[in-house]
Amino acid sequence: MATFQEIIDDEKPVLVDFHAVWCGPCKMMAPELKKLVDLRGDSIRVIKIDVDKNPQAAAHYAVQGVPTLILFKKGQQLWRKSGAMTVSQLDKILTEKI
Repeated sequence: MATFQEIIDDEKPVLVDFHAVWCGPCKMMAPELKKLVDLRGDSIRVIKIDVDKNPQAAAHYAVQGVPTLILFKKGQQLWRKSGAMTVSQLDKILTEKI
Protein backbone atom coordinates (compact mmCIF):
# COMPACT_ATOMS: atom_id res chain seq x y z
CA MET A 1 0.00 0.00 0.00
CA ALA A 2 1.36 3.40 -0.99
CA THR A 3 2.15 6.00 1.63
CA PHE A 4 0.55 9.43 1.61
CA GLN A 5 3.83 10.95 0.40
CA GLU A 6 4.10 8.44 -2.45
CA ILE A 7 0.53 9.23 -3.51
CA ILE A 8 1.02 13.01 -3.62
CA ASP A 9 4.42 12.65 -5.34
CA ASP A 10 2.71 11.04 -8.34
CA GLU A 11 2.55 12.59 -11.81
CA LYS A 12 -1.24 12.39 -11.61
CA PRO A 13 -2.83 15.31 -9.74
CA VAL A 14 -4.18 14.36 -6.31
CA LEU A 15 -6.98 16.24 -4.59
CA VAL A 16 -6.85 15.62 -0.84
CA ASP A 17 -10.05 16.17 1.13
CA PHE A 18 -9.25 16.75 4.81
CA HIS A 19 -12.59 16.07 6.51
CA ALA A 20 -14.28 14.88 9.71
CA VAL A 21 -17.29 12.58 10.12
CA TRP A 22 -19.09 15.10 12.35
CA CYS A 23 -18.71 17.95 9.80
CA GLY A 24 -21.86 18.97 7.92
CA PRO A 25 -20.10 20.73 5.02
CA CYS A 26 -17.81 17.69 4.69
CA LYS A 27 -20.86 15.50 4.16
CA MET A 28 -22.00 17.90 1.43
CA MET A 29 -18.61 17.52 -0.29
CA ALA A 30 -18.77 13.72 -0.62
CA PRO A 31 -21.25 13.66 -3.55
CA GLU A 32 -19.51 16.62 -5.21
CA LEU A 33 -16.17 14.78 -5.08
CA LYS A 34 -17.82 11.67 -6.54
CA LYS A 35 -19.22 13.77 -9.40
CA LEU A 36 -15.73 15.20 -9.93
CA VAL A 37 -14.23 11.71 -10.23
CA ASP A 38 -17.05 10.73 -12.63
CA LEU A 39 -16.36 13.87 -14.69
CA ARG A 40 -12.55 13.71 -14.69
CA GLY A 41 -12.09 9.94 -14.70
CA ASP A 42 -8.53 8.70 -14.30
CA SER A 43 -7.01 12.16 -14.89
CA ILE A 44 -7.15 12.91 -11.15
CA ARG A 45 -7.05 11.00 -7.90
CA VAL A 46 -9.19 12.04 -4.92
CA ILE A 47 -8.34 10.86 -1.43
CA LYS A 48 -10.00 11.59 1.89
CA ILE A 49 -8.09 12.15 5.12
CA ASP A 50 -10.08 12.07 8.37
CA VAL A 51 -8.49 14.76 10.56
CA ASP A 52 -9.60 13.02 13.76
CA LYS A 53 -7.91 9.76 12.76
CA ASN A 54 -4.86 11.46 11.18
CA PRO A 55 -4.09 14.53 13.29
CA GLN A 56 -0.41 14.47 12.28
CA ALA A 57 -1.27 14.91 8.59
CA ALA A 58 -3.72 17.70 9.40
CA ALA A 59 -1.12 19.45 11.55
CA HIS A 60 1.62 19.01 8.94
CA TYR A 61 -0.52 20.81 6.34
CA ALA A 62 -1.84 23.37 8.87
CA VAL A 63 -5.45 22.32 8.37
CA GLN A 64 -7.43 24.60 10.68
CA GLY A 65 -10.94 23.86 9.46
CA VAL A 66 -12.78 21.15 7.58
CA PRO A 67 -13.35 20.51 4.83
CA THR A 68 -9.99 21.66 3.49
CA LEU A 69 -9.10 20.66 -0.05
CA ILE A 70 -5.47 20.62 -1.20
CA LEU A 71 -4.38 19.85 -4.75
CA PHE A 72 -0.97 18.21 -5.21
CA LYS A 73 1.03 17.23 -8.27
CA LYS A 74 4.54 15.77 -8.11
CA GLY A 75 4.57 16.51 -4.38
CA GLN A 76 3.95 20.22 -4.90
CA GLN A 77 0.92 21.95 -3.42
CA LEU A 78 -0.80 23.71 -6.33
CA TRP A 79 -3.92 25.01 -4.56
CA ARG A 80 -5.87 24.83 -1.31
CA LYS A 81 -9.19 26.04 0.04
CA SER A 82 -11.29 25.50 3.12
CA GLY A 83 -15.04 25.12 2.83
CA ALA A 84 -17.48 23.26 0.63
CA MET A 85 -17.47 23.71 -3.14
CA THR A 86 -19.57 22.48 -6.05
CA VAL A 87 -18.29 20.13 -8.72
CA SER A 88 -18.36 22.97 -11.29
CA GLN A 89 -16.20 25.16 -9.02
CA LEU A 90 -13.75 22.30 -8.48
CA ASP A 91 -13.60 21.47 -12.18
CA LYS A 92 -12.83 25.10 -13.01
CA ILE A 93 -10.01 25.21 -10.44
CA LEU A 94 -8.54 21.96 -11.78
CA THR A 95 -8.67 23.27 -15.34
CA GLU A 96 -6.77 26.38 -14.26
CA LYS A 97 -4.19 24.63 -12.05
CA ILE A 98 -3.24 21.45 -13.92
